Amino acid sequence: MSLTPPRRYWLTGASNGIGAALAEEILKTGAHLAVSSRSGEPLSVLSQRFPGQVLIVAGDLTDSQTVREIGEQIAEAWGSLDTVIINGGTCEYVDAKQLDASIVEHVVRTNLLASSFCIEAALPLLQNGIAPHLVGMASSVTFLPLPRAEAKGTSIAGMRHLFESRRIALAPEGIEVTVVGPGSVDKSPTMNNDLQMPHSWPADKAARHIFAQLKDRPLEIAFPGLFMAALWPLSNMPDQVKWEIGERMVHSSPPIKD
Repeated sequence: MSLTPPRRYWLTGASNGIGAALAEEILKTGAHLAVSSRSGEPLSVLSQRFPGQVLIVAGDLTDSQTVREIGEQIAEAWGSLDTVIINGGTCEYVDAKQLDASIVEHVVRTNLLASSFCIEAALPLLQNGIAPHLVGMASSVTFLPLPRAEAKGTSIAGMRHLFESRRIALAPEGIEVTVVGPGSVDKSPTMNNDLQMPHSWPADKAARHIFAQLKDRPLEIAFPGLFMAALWPLSNMPDQVKWEIGERMVHSSPPIKD
């Protein structure tokens, strides 16, 4: 009687927020998990709690060579991957009256370019995986453009296009693609502002919801429901109202998040 081998995951942005909570959900199933963040130190706790299941592949994912080396490290250890969850990213706000292009550049590199580097490194491993699944963590921010959120919104819009285009390209190879669009989630970069987000979920609840939904491999996972339902009327508000909402966001840039 043959035993089914444990599923092999690669999760980026695993040191905090939804990523850290997702790592817990994945490891509780007995799966093997490669975890990435800028520093390996926060990930060592996972390795101690789940011995034999965790492969720490830390590094700066905005550096293409670093990401290639991470892919090679996973290939050497496991040979293949079954699920890749690209979750790492950051959020920084620009001045509402004067755009600082350097902030846009940094956020696009951290969110969009890092995602493309990870996809490039992951695809050969997914092609050899079992029922391969590529998952991209986007955001609901693309549904409601606001002043001061231009940098994140631009990067997330690009990420959405990247993952949805890859879905079409990878379908003949049997690699399925899911885009996750969280709305208001505690302990995430969106909480670094003065505007209290409605219908917020804690990160652990969000992670449980995402992991449960991923079993059905939907094209998209968007939540919380009440928050998503509010986006349509908010998007049709006068520009002055949107300006006032954007102005209430924090004026200092939050720290980089994985």
